[in-house]
Amino acid sequence: QVQLVESGGGLVQAGGSLRLSCAASGITFNVYNVGWFRQAPGKEREFVAAIRKSSSITYYADSVKGRFTISRDNAKNTVYLQMNSLKPEDTAVYYCAADSRYTTRIVNGATYDNWGQGTQVTVSS
Repeated sequence: QVQLVESGGGLVQAGGSLRLSCAASGITFNVYNVGWFRQAPGKEREFVAAIRKSSSITYYADSVKGRFTISRDNAKNTVYLQMNSLKPEDTAVYYCAADSRYTTRIVNGATYDNWGQGTQVTVSS
């Protein structure tokens, strides 16, 4: 059974940094595409970043490009989201998602079958 567990969220001041982790069990993470998504109160879930399984090509939403970095440590079966220069508008619950199938829509949450429970990120102004 696939289990994804996010950690690393918290409260940080604007301009600060956080590193989120997504640890996987029940699967070999390096054969999965992994995405980070977020959902703020009253808003729809939105794509943040993704990393492709074979090539490790990365993708970012325009709103986080240059500030966030997604990476994977296959030995630890973990994917990270390093978030720098955080802004109040980054406040949301952050979810990681994984799927083993090839897709041309890696930024679309509907392509992922496995989701974590989420971790809260709050950025104060």
